[in-house]
Amino acid sequence: MNIISFSPAAIAQIKTNIQDSEHSTTALRIAATMTADETINYGMGFDETKEGDVQFIYDNVNFLVSPDCLELLKGAHVDYVKIENDQYHFIFLNPNDPNYKSPTENDAPK
Repeated sequence: MNIISFSPAAIAQIKTNIQDSEHSTTALRIAATMTADETINYGMGFDETKEGDVQFIYDNVNFLVSPDCLELLKGAHVDYVKIENDQYHFIFLNPNDPNYKSPTENDAPK
């Protein structure tokens, strides 16, 4: 079972980043922390496995999540989208975020 899902665009960009780096033998760590105002901050970076890490493979990419981030990330979806003027960013759609609205809620007529 995967903790996090990824869009095809996100996986393609992650694979490009792996190919363009010296980190082809390490895994990509996904992290999340909740601030006092209940905002979730996310991080991603290549890392070595640490004791207690949860490891999973998604589309032939190795991922790591530390146990203290597990509940915040369970069920999250990562996408890679154009924000503005040819700037692309990874975004997290996370039902564990108190401010989360599903894409169908965001698209509903007002």
